[in-house]
Amino acid sequence: MKVKTALIISTYNWPEALELVLKSVANQSIMTNEVLIADDGSRDETKLIIEKFREQVSIPLNHVWHEDLGFRKGKVLNKAIASTNADYIIEVDGDCIMHRDFIKDHLDFIKKDVFLYGSRVNIQKDYLPVLFKKQKISFNFLSKGIKKRTRALRIPIFGYLFTPKSKLSKKIRGCNISFWREDVIKVNGYNESIEGWGREDSELIVRMLNNGCVGRRLRYRGIVYHIWHSEKSRDKVQENDRIQQLSKEKALIWCEDGIDKYLNN
Repeated sequence: MKVKTALIISTYNWPEALELVLKSVANQSIMTNEVLIADDGSRDETKLIIEKFREQVSIPLNHVWHEDLGFRKGKVLNKAIASTNADYIIEVDGDCIMHRDFIKDHLDFIKKDVFLYGSRVNIQKDYLPVLFKKQKISFNFLSKGIKKRTRALRIPIFGYLFTPKSKLSKKIRGCNISFWREDVIKVNGYNESIEGWGREDSELIVRMLNNGCVGRRLRYRGIVYHIWHSEKSRDKVQENDRIQQLSKEKALIWCEDGIDKYLNN
């Protein structure tokens, strides 16, 4: 299937981690047509890392930035999605190092009305000094410094054991997900009423499921390695839970405060 693809990397004020993620982009066995950095208000250090990386790759790289007014990940992702004309979008967080075949694994399972979601292997806190000193981007099942290591097993044939489902999975993580841009626009993108940590990704998926999409889990493929960091404030998660639950109960397919305002511009 011939489609135009984009990789969107969300980030906020952690240039050291983003640098490793970008190194893993350059190391991909298959590349998307463009890369977008969805930046939730980082300082100039992040911009310098992005400019350095731009000189190392031949594909377009777009830095989508907005002012730091708190955790507004859904809003900057909407802006990034609106800025591209790619048919298919893969999303990863700026603290998740990608396996060399990460993009390939997502693109291998492209199918109409299906979104994909994968797991993450955790890089442990105590290993971070080594990680950053060695600029390490390659891991496997036996690597030091990781946990949830069975998720580091890449066995492509086993990936076909998982079939699309029409229910919301607890395994969905916004740090490892892909979808058709059209399917996201049909439900008006991320709900910008959700601010602060939590549920911006799963609430979007709820509306996509309500609108007829199904989700397929990437297991034994589509691997990312999540760099440990202290937990973000969860002071708004109760309100965000309420918004997601409302979308479930009312079978909503549309959010009022979404991506349409950027598309119209």
